[in-house]
Amino acid sequence: MTETDTQAQNPLTRTVAGAELPVPGTYAIDVSHSAVEFVVRHLGLAKVRGRFGTFDGAIEIADRPEESTVTVDVEVASIDTHEPNRDEHLRTNTFFDVPNHPTMSFRNTRVSGSGTSWIVEGDLTLRGVTNPVTLDVTFEGAGGDPWGGQRIAFSASGEIDREQWGMTWNQALETGGFVIGKKVKLELEVEAVKLA
Repeated sequence: MTETDTQAQNPLTRTVAGAELPVPGTYAIDVSHSAVEFVVRHLGLAKVRGRFGTFDGAIEIADRPEESTVTVDVEVASIDTHEPNRDEHLRTNTFFDVPNHPTMSFRNTRVSGSGTSWIVEGDLTLRGVTNPVTLDVTFEGAGGDPWGGQRIAFSASGEIDREQWGMTWNQALETGGFVIGKKVKLELEVEAVKLA
């Protein structure tokens, strides 16, 4: 099937190296249908989940997928771990330091991969510190919505060491280990609407 044939079936996709991928254009992230979430170990046992409720960003799909760009800005004060006291602690200078650094941002620096599985490398800036982050990204598909919009969707995951951004607070346990894990797993679900 040629790229033209594929576009006739779905105007939001094209065939690149045998895989169905989004057509070039600018896509705005739909916050109401997207999620920026994370997972951290507590006491070396349970996984505590949290999310950020306020963020925005854009995806620029290039003619060559490897030249695509992603920009995301997150309001750190919107953190929600389902425990208000913990959220307030996370907003202090011990962790996110919201008064001095209200925004966390991601800018990609490299895209590589094939098929529907890609690696997106980029810079994550948090607390005024920038470090590289690698995300495993899967293209989930494309389609129209009931209001005439054209949408694409991705899932992404990665892992960071929070101490690289200066979030070193912890408490040692008498049995060994620490209250909070250093590793933080990132889990992203992104739906975006085509602008141009």
